[in-house]
Amino acid sequence: MTDLIFPAPAPTLVPVAGSDAQFAVRRVFCVGRNYAEHAREMGHDPDREPPFFFTKPADAVIPSGRSIPYPPATEDLHHEAELVVAIGTGGADIAVTDAMTHVWGYATGNDLTRRDMQSAAKAARRPWDMSKGFDNSAIIGALHPRSETGDLTQARITAHVGDDLRQDADIAEMIWPVPDVIAYLSTLVTLATGDLIYTGTPAGVGSIARGETCTVAIEGLSQARVHIL
Repeated sequence: MTDLIFPAPAPTLVPVAGSDAQFAVRRVFCVGRNYAEHAREMGHDPDREPPFFFTKPADAVIPSGRSIPYPPATEDLHHEAELVVAIGTGGADIAVTDAMTHVWGYATGNDLTRRDMQSAAKAARRPWDMSKGFDNSAIIGALHPRSETGDLTQARITAHVGDDLRQDADIAEMIWPVPDVIAYLSTLVTLATGDLIYTGTPAGVGSIARGETCTVAIEGLSQARVHIL
């Protein structure tokens, strides 16, 4: 038996709605600019780009209802409301027609972003890692099994900061729907049980200040709420 220099880190766990079960997170993949209006508000043409991905550490995932410190190295923290897909069965080169059989369930998510840092990285043609993959940057609501929700293809998605409605769209407006996202991503990496995919955000992203609460909601799913200290 191999002796560990330090104890292995505890797994990141996401609660499952309506039960005591928890989903152990392996990796977190995020789709960039997957809604046309959001692509345009960020200055890009949505008709010319295939899906692209960035990642967050698994331990950046935190459950809904937490209060977190305002992250360092930014003065422009943004919310991004997203549908999250939880992978139950892994695979590579997954066909679009088979993609949904790999989905275990869905959750509401919030991809927090240090927007000023991201803008500086883009201008310098540098990676986005520290603007996206920082501590506590992946808020998630309780997971709902696909066996109970069915395949989510249409549902209202919103983000409120306090009482102010910031984002309001439908997941049906995705440029690349969930099956296409899974199929494309599986040509780049071998997906595995425990992977989460944040599927992109609609238009209306904006800042969250210290002392504010952001609530993301998707019809039929539990909310993802975070309070910024």
